Amino acid sequence: VPEQIDLIKESWAKVVPIKETAADLFYGRLFELDPTIRPLFKKDLTEQKRKLVAMLNRIVALLGDFGALLPVAEDLGRRHVPYGVKAAHYETLGAALLWTLRTGLGSAFTLEVEAAWTTAYRTLAGAMKEAVEERTFLERGAQNRTGFKCGRPFVGRGSQEQSQV
Repeated sequence: VPEQIDLIKESWAKVVPIKETAADLFYGRLFELDPTIRPLFKKDLTEQKRKLVAMLNRIVALLGDFGALLPVAEDLGRRHVPYGVKAAHYETLGAALLWTLRTGLGSAFTLEVEAAWTTAYRTLAGAMKEAVEERTFLERGAQNRTGFKCGRPFVGRGSQEQSQV
């Protein structure tokens, strides 16, 4: 919805001048909401905070072009798998993001702005989770082709015997 995209871009423009504070608020709230997430990150969050703001800048810039944004979101989801990010973490991440925006923007975080950010986050988080599920499915398929048991009858070459693979 173009109006929601405009609200997100306008509100994000107000966050950019306080980006360091916003990043501090985000990670503080994230770890407060779920302390089990903290070990997924390095002790020094300086670089991580920079990456968060850079990624949000990129996402906000691409909001009008879903065809360009979708692969970015999918790649982001896939890249976080090795770090231990699980589907359940996305709800906490979204709550921390909305809280950060609400805190940082104050009265500028209207119900309309909140609805726009919520819709955008849920859409992108959904794309990220789907990409992770697809990656997991494909990896499991590759494992099955390499000899892991998958429970289907298999007839080996040159053999009349069936075995479970």
